[in-house]
Amino acid sequence: MARFLVRRLLNYVVLVVLAASLAYLLAAATLRPRANFEERSPRPPASVVDAQLTAFNLNDRTPLARRYLTWASGLVRGDLGRTWDGDPVTPELWRRALVSVRLLVLGTVLGGVLGVLVGAFAAVRQYRTSDRLITVGSFAVLSTPVFVLAVLLQIGAERVNEITGVQIFEWVGEYTPGETGGMMGQTGGRLQHLVLPTLTIVLAQVAVFSRYQRHLMLDVIGADFVRTAMARGLTRRRALFTHGLRIALIPVTTYFAYTFGLVLLGAMFTEKIFGWHGMGEWLIDSINRGDVNAVAAVNLFAAVLVLLAGLASDTAHGLLDPRVRAGR
Repeated sequence: MARFLVRRLLNYVVLVVLAASLAYLLAAATLRPRANFEERSPRPPASVVDAQLTAFNLNDRTPLARRYLTWASGLVRGDLGRTWDGDPVTPELWRRALVSVRLLVLGTVLGGVLGVLVGAFAAVRQYRTSDRLITVGSFAVLSTPVFVLAVLLQIGAERVNEITGVQIFEWVGEYTPGETGGMMGQTGGRLQHLVLPTLTIVLAQVAVFSRYQRHLMLDVIGADFVRTAMARGLTRRRALFTHGLRIALIPVTTYFAYTFGLVLLGAMFTEKIFGWHGMGEWLIDSINRGDVNAVAAVNLFAAVLVLLAGLASDTAHGLLDPRVRAGR
């Protein structure tokens, strides 16, 4: 098991290096931080613009290979460079990463667990009313883009606030500036702001995983090992959820690694819509400004998160499948 995880980790590290390098090269070749100076009035002299861009390794007149080597050597030292206006990228990356991770971890875990349970329940209740309602609801969410789903939740939350006359939901920012009430009041305020963006991610996750888990569960319902467990005295429900669900979960762990990139993208849109100052907002703003180093940093962060998701998927696969632990 340990050797299996080490091999996978080495593969993921290589993939992260390749993904981060390609992201930087693409950003450096297409974005134009010089345009930020062209819009100023009066426009700075060309020599001043070149000197400032060169100091931050953003000069598009410098050969791309030289800029990449400068960026890569800084990355090895833990220095991700500077933005076009001279601010260091690394501290801003850590600050925004903490914001994004708080949203991602909660939404991903809740969405994945609920999706598996809902999908397994729908399979056990195949073709009954509950199964059909879950199917309709899942396809409705799947056919709705994340940003549309977020806006619909905002509209619904506003209606609930108007009907109840109480500000139950908040959806602008991560917290309310100047909020009083001590630690309990601030914690409650943050939870209010957390509900809607987390629910956006959870609903999308539940819709995806419930469909996938339902089909996998249907494959094991009539399997020989389930019938054998029932013949030994287990009830159908216990046999399915003790033995069948464990087998059906093995493909889901692999599927989770492949879908995490889409979850991360959805979370970035969600942050921008709900006004969270995380990686998603930073990425969109950095692309608009042509901020090459910031865009490369966000892509590096995304690649590392996908790596960690893949490693978690491999660990769960090994725990569920004894053949992996045995090295077969």
